[in-house]
Amino acid sequence: MSATTRTLGLATAISLVVANMIGSGIYTSLGFQLQNMQSLFAVLMLWVVGGLVALCGSLVYGELGAAFPQNGGEYNFLSQLYSPLLGFLSGWISAIVGFAAPVAAVCIALGNYLYSVFPTLPVLATGVVALLCITAIHAYKTSLGARFQQVSTLLNVGVMLLLIISGLSVIHPQPINVAPSKAGCQEIFSNPNFVTNLYWVSYAYTGWNAASYIAGEIKQPGRNLPLALIIGSVLVMLLYLCINYAFLYAAPVSALQGQLEVGFVVAQYMLGSNGAQLFGIIISISLISTISAMTFAGPRVTARLGHEVQALQVLGRINKHGVPGIAIVAQSLIALVLVLFNQFQLVIDIIGFTLSLSTSLTVAGVFILRRKHAHLQPAYRTLGYPVTPMLFLLINAWILYYGFMQKWQASLGGLLIIGLGAWLWWWNKKAERQQGIPHEKEG
Repeated sequence: MSATTRTLGLATAISLVVANMIGSGIYTSLGFQLQNMQSLFAVLMLWVVGGLVALCGSLVYGELGAAFPQNGGEYNFLSQLYSPLLGFLSGWISAIVGFAAPVAAVCIALGNYLYSVFPTLPVLATGVVALLCITAIHAYKTSLGARFQQVSTLLNVGVMLLLIISGLSVIHPQPINVAPSKAGCQEIFSNPNFVTNLYWVSYAYTGWNAASYIAGEIKQPGRNLPLALIIGSVLVMLLYLCINYAFLYAAPVSALQGQLEVGFVVAQYMLGSNGAQLFGIIISISLISTISAMTFAGPRVTARLGHEVQALQVLGRINKHGVPGIAIVAQSLIALVLVLFNQFQLVIDIIGFTLSLSTSLTVAGVFILRRKHAHLQPAYRTLGYPVTPMLFLLINAWILYYGFMQKWQASLGGLLIIGLGAWLWWWNKKAERQQGIPHEKEG
């Protein structure tokens, strides 16, 4: 793969983080959380804990990205810190679960929101059309994709702010109590549903590490990469807390429980049926930003897989505009298959389990960086070290344990994907040995 050039500034990096995070999760999670949790304080604490995890991860990834400022995210970090095998597996997880699966989930959510407004529009076909159009934009030219990303991210944030203001301005607000309480604290620490609901929240926060996937194309990565990760994570956490409070303030819990299109339901209480239809359209358009962001970042990982696996080397090809076009198309094809599979909750559960594994291993790598690569002296060092990475690892271990106990089928599905990647690695190395191809360790 030819070398990439550093053409992306701080604004693009922040917009990529924000857009990767703000997607279908925030507009679909609350209804499912309210099904098995009683305390609204505990429900909001889900978003605080999720935001804390994302922020701690961002603080650590900033140091890893400053030390190893190349494209690839976890693939790059784990290859450098552990071994090429673990790097490949993390890249495999990112390619299949980290990006293609969330893209599929957002496409399904987009189709559902538009179907709520226009019942004649087929849900899956709508998602597929959006996916194909965005793929064409990003597969052509990086500068075009970057401009599209910045504009769509501003629209996405604008929609959230409009929802927050509208929700807090309703004439007949709901009598809610989100103050800390003994019952709420008990639900946080003793109700297993709190931890399993963190799967949904983890999905909504997926993307806090997005800028690390394009580190090789960011100007002044030692400065801009940590700033993008931290600013993006803090901004989204504040938006998530505000919009969930606004949803609970505007609509009764009974109307939200079990609903996938929570934003559409809330808009009916804010603005009536006609206004809700308008909001359904606006939310659908804003979800395009998330599809775009993941189509931008994800293929940078897939392209690096082409370096490691001979059978996948075609994915590493760069077009004349510096874009990994084949990798972009490949990711979108996987997403297309998952859209047609149309199992939204199963996809979310698998994403939560596998990404928690991958990011935990990466965050633990900061201890290896400090011990074995002290000579690198990156421009940015993790704020709060070693408490920051330890807090991230403890919360993720909590999520993984209870998640496996409560959603073991999805967890086994995640392990199956990892096992398939390990087999592919072994098969590729065997083929290379038979052909006498020497293996060059990256980094």
